[in-house]
Formats: sequence, structure tokens, C-alpha cells
Amino acid sequence: MEPEKKVPVVEEEVSFSVNGGLYQVRVQSNWTLQYVLHDELGLTGTKEFCNEGACGACAVIMDGRPILSCMALAIECDGQTIETIEGITGAKHPLIEAYVNHSCMQCGYCTPGFVVTAKALLDKNPSPTEEEVKEALVGNLCRCGTYPQHVKAVLAAANNLQRGQRV
Repeated sequence: MEPEKKVPVVEEEVSFSVNGGLYQVRVQSNWTLQYVLHDELGLTGTKEFCNEGACGACAVIMDGRPILSCMALAIECDGQTIETIEGITGAKHPLIEAYVNHSCMQCGYCTPGFVVTAKALLDKNPSPTEEEVKEALVGNLCRCGTYPQHVKAVLAAANNLQRGQRV
């Protein structure tokens, strides 16, 4: 049996926009975007739960589409525009109030990923059907089982956006 070959860890400086702010960060080639956002930049809303792309807790919006930040290498995100739950809450997006009003949270760990994924949907489709909301959120897991409430909250936020509540 051959000895395992070690892959060298490379460091590189990357620049990206996060929630409207420009960041330059020296990253190692094996660091995920989730790690950099959470541990290097202190944006603790981006959660690490499964760390294998199966739960959606680490979702962020990158260049307009939701991605799983635990599956994206930070070194590959150079020049990208990223939006996290902190940016969405800071902008007072109607999803935040809708999530509170519809009691979507029990433990709350999954909530940032659901909200980020829902915002990406509403950015592309401001008037989704119930089925479209369910399809968009299918990759987000909730241990507490509050799935019906998430759909209600997204539809309520869409309704508020249509009535003119802008972010």
C-alpha cells in the first residue's frame, strides 16, 4: 500500500462583497466559504450543521442565487457578491417579520438558511405559488418540523412585497 500523498495547502488573498461591504481575506485553499464567513468575518448567522451540503443551514446568496456555503471553497469566491442572513435582516426584509408572525422558529438553527433561500426565490419570483415555495425550500431541513409555517411566511412576505413594502 502506497503512503497517502499530502496535498499542499495554498494561501491566497481573495476579495468579495458581503452584504454590501468589500472584504479582502487571506484564505487557505481548503477553507469553505462558510468557515470564512462565520469564523473569519464573524457573520455567525451562516450556520454549520451537516457540513456536507444536505441541510441548507449554511445557505447564502452568491451573485443572485442561493448556494450552500459549506460546499463552496472560499478561494473560488474571489470577485463574487455574497448576501447573508445579516444583510437580509439589516435591510429589514419583509421575510423577517413574516417569519416572526408565523412562528417559524422553535430552536431557530435552520431559520437563517430558510430565510436566505426564500429571499433568493422572492428576488427571482416575487409572486410564487405555494408549490413554488415548497420546491425552493426543499433543500432546507428543520429538526423541529416547522415546514408548513415556512411556506406560510414566504407567501405572506411575497404578499407584503406586492402591496408595496419594499426593502
